Amino acid sequence: MQRRHLCRAGLALAATAIPSRAPRAQSVPEGWPSRPIRLIVPYAPGGGTDVIARAVADRAGALLGTTILVDNRPGGAGNLATGIAAEAAPDGYTLLVGNIGPIAVNPSLFRNLRPDPAQALTAVTLLAAAPLLVLVNPRLPAADLGVLLALARSRPGGLNYGSAGNGSANHLAGAYLALKAGIEIQHVPYRGAGPALNDLVAGTLQMMPATIPSSIGLVRDGLVRALAVTSAARVAGLPDVPTVAEAGVPGYEMSAWYGIMAPAGTPRPIIDRLQQAVAAAIRAPELRERILAEGAEPSGNSPDEFRDFAAAERRKWAEVVRDARITVD
Repeated sequence: MQRRHLCRAGLALAATAIPSRAPRAQSVPEGWPSRPIRLIVPYAPGGGTDVIARAVADRAGALLGTTILVDNRPGGAGNLATGIAAEAAPDGYTLLVGNIGPIAVNPSLFRNLRPDPAQALTAVTLLAAAPLLVLVNPRLPAADLGVLLALARSRPGGLNYGSAGNGSANHLAGAYLALKAGIEIQHVPYRGAGPALNDLVAGTLQMMPATIPSSIGLVRDGLVRALAVTSAARVAGLPDVPTVAEAGVPGYEMSAWYGIMAPAGTPRPIIDRLQQAVAAAIRAPELRERILAEGAEPSGNSPDEFRDFAAAERRKWAEVVRDARITVD
């Protein structure tokens, strides 16, 4: 009996002497970042997204102790920039401003799209989400969205709406509205939102979903009429403009969002450190006010939250592209 107790005691002591084999918590690699970080923007310099990206790059770079250099790579509906980022080394020195188009819509819009953003990129954080305004020419006899929808139902295909091109946020917002409201409206694609808005003011177009920064001046000058906003809640700058859901299309919600992504395989400690720096930059009062002035809502959420959000958006827009039979030129 005594020997048995001694053996048990010896086993217990031996167990406590065995070093733990639990995995050690990962940390940011020593010395990272040791050189500038490249932030690829899929638009030309000077646009709203580019301006916000540069402001975020300045502040986040300072927090990381390095320089974040913006690399503008417009073209291919955002697929060019996405491909460059996806093929970069997963070492934390290449980032991408990914948005609703190339990340959530293009995989359904372009056949055999390679690389697949869902597999080739990993989420860092959502920067902001920007709703659109449903605009009409003031001469159209539609004082609110309900009247516009009734007019569209009485004239199937008789109303048109403009966009910045096939697959653009304007196009998606209009196609989604037609699906949710059960109406038929004619899409007219342009090469950019500017020319489409010009034709809306002139009366060549009857309606158009447009971003707030591009159209708020036209609304305030009375050149176009804002009937609704596509977000889930009203926007502070236009408190009297109802949401599309409030105005008669329950369940409608759409925003043109953009966020930071990195090549798949980038170590999670680096992803987390990048998220912390970018989120802190967004929280800075000056940058937050600038984002709000662009008609967008700042975010800075976690990598997992952004990943899940992007996946949900991809599923949503795959259905819209399919049901609305959206194609590219």
